[in-house]
Amino acid sequence: MNTSVRRASIASLALLGITLAGCATAAGTDATASGSLTELADDQQVEIVFESYNLANVGTWSDAINTLLDEFMVEHPNITVVGQPSSSASTAASVQQQVLAGNPPDVAQLTFNELDFAATTLGALDLTQLVGEEGLSEQFGGEYPYHERAQVLADWEGATYGLPYVFSTPILWINEEQFEAAGLDPATVDLSTWDAVAEAAAQITATTGAPSMSASCVITGGSWCMQGLFLSNGGRVLSDDRTTIEFGSDEAIDTVETFRAMWDDGILTNEDATTQYEAFAQGKTAIHVNTSALQGAFMGGAQAGGWTLDARPLPAFGDKPVVPTNSGSFLAMFASDPAKQAASWELMQWMTSPRAYEVISTEIGYLPLRASMTEEGGPLYEWVQANPLVQPNLDQLDALEPWVSYPGDSYAQVDQVLATAIEESIFYGADPAETMTAAAERAQGLIE
Repeated sequence: MNTSVRRASIASLALLGITLAGCATAAGTDATASGSLTELADDQQVEIVFESYNLANVGTWSDAINTLLDEFMVEHPNITVVGQPSSSASTAASVQQQVLAGNPPDVAQLTFNELDFAATTLGALDLTQLVGEEGLSEQFGGEYPYHERAQVLADWEGATYGLPYVFSTPILWINEEQFEAAGLDPATVDLSTWDAVAEAAAQITATTGAPSMSASCVITGGSWCMQGLFLSNGGRVLSDDRTTIEFGSDEAIDTVETFRAMWDDGILTNEDATTQYEAFAQGKTAIHVNTSALQGAFMGGAQAGGWTLDARPLPAFGDKPVVPTNSGSFLAMFASDPAKQAASWELMQWMTSPRAYEVISTEIGYLPLRASMTEEGGPLYEWVQANPLVQPNLDQLDALEPWVSYPGDSYAQVDQVLATAIEESIFYGADPAETMTAAAERAQGLIE
């Protein structure tokens, strides 16, 4: 790529980001707790664009989101929402392209690792200024308020830059039939620690002659999950003051070595994320670590294949407490027109409403961030009772730590440096200590 063009593009993006952020700040400088958002007249017609990576996934995901968009437009006949699938594997990159072209979506679904970039460079609006503290309080409260750990996930430097939208925790999925075939009772087998999981996987592998376990955390794209594994083993990827990369620590290295041992023992597969979850859905592997958002796909696979699916919490490293991190996304606003901002806020509230989580949780498998909906008397209580696979995901919400976003514009490169180091250490014979230490040093240069 031509360096001068690249620098010009980055400069243009930064300038536009400052302009957009400045619009929000200027509009809200003298705003009260009620914010600066204007109201739409009942007969005022507005069209907005909602970009979502869920819309790019044909089937369960897009069907659920389109259902909600259709219902929203019935309830708001003056607002037309154009659903737009993300055009890039990186949702921020997709929005960035449109920002540079001067036509960003009005609302975008961004992943949590993109929060720093969205707030500081991309131009996501400061909702604390725009909507006001009262508006945010009303949104996060109500009959079924947001879980306290979920509410703050899109906060940045003391302000709210998005509404936490859909996410899950990592789940240990198992195929009960393969356990039984190996002489293991799935109702009583211990899977509470990684040592116990490895022991069960070894017994199954001895029966089938093939690796019986896959883990999306340890391959490219699994950084959200891997962060939880590091935390559960006493490590971190970034210091609390956000200045130092820490995935070269002894604890992080030990975490990687745990999975290297599984690979060396022949119980862990080496496959990309899609191949992993498709193989598990087809009944080819017995144990799979991945997001709860795949619950619907796995239930369908189990039904078609005639096997029984079960879900367990993330295992522990010995007696250390398990600290799951969340996958998923928040809704950010990029609309600059006051009418579109008002319409966008209406949509954002709807997509995070109790009705939305009824659809999102039951049809996709994401956590209802309004967790009290699952309690007795709530609209999701009976569904949870009839679907016990949901319970580990709900239980882990109480111990949740956020998916960390790296500082600076090179956040994606940091993730790739880490993913490459993990894969080389586990699957390709590299020394974990040397490789993870070198990766941390390289990543440090990317954030400074």
